[in-house]
Amino acid sequence: MHFSQGRETGMVIEEVIAIHAPIEKVWNTFTDLTCWMHWNTVIRNVRSEERCLSNGKEVKCSLRPFVFPITVSLKVEELIPFERITWSARKKGLYARHEFIFEKQDNSVLVTSRETFTGLLSKASGALLPKRKMQALTIRFLKDLKKASEEGGQEYFPYRV
Repeated sequence: MHFSQGRETGMVIEEVIAIHAPIEKVWNTFTDLTCWMHWNTVIRNVRSEERCLSNGKEVKCSLRPFVFPITVSLKVEELIPFERITWSARKKGLYARHEFIFEKQDNSVLVTSRETFTGLLSKASGALLPKRKMQALTIRFLKDLKKASEEGGQEYFPYRV
C-alpha cells in the first residue's frame, strides 16, 4: 500500500474494508457521482459539473458529522483508475486530505481510506472535531460502498456495462 507523503501533524483516521466484488464494480460505484444518492449515506447533496470524479475537478457536497449539515467543496487532487483517489477540502481553520487506495485481491478489493486533518481546528480535536465521530463516518462510508458494490445492481449504473 502506498500513501502520499506529507506532514502528519494532525489527526489521522485510517480504515480498511474488503469488498467482495470485481474492482471495476467497486471503482464505478465509487467514482460515478450520479449514483451516490442511491448508496452514500455520509456524503449528500452532491453537485459537480462532471458525471464522475476526475482529476482537478471539484465536487460540492454536504456531510453531517453533527446535528447540522456542513457544506464542503472537495477538490480531486489525484485519480489513478482502479488504484487511488485523493481529494482535499478546506473549511474555517481545517484542512482535510482524504486518500482511498484500491487493491485487487483474489476474490475481493481491499479499500483503504486514510484521512488527515490539519489546521487550527484539528489541534483542538476534542470537542470541535471528535476523532470517534469522524471515524464512525468513515466506517459508515466504507460499509455503504461495500453494500452498493456487492449488492447493487445495474440500476446504479444505467450508462455502464
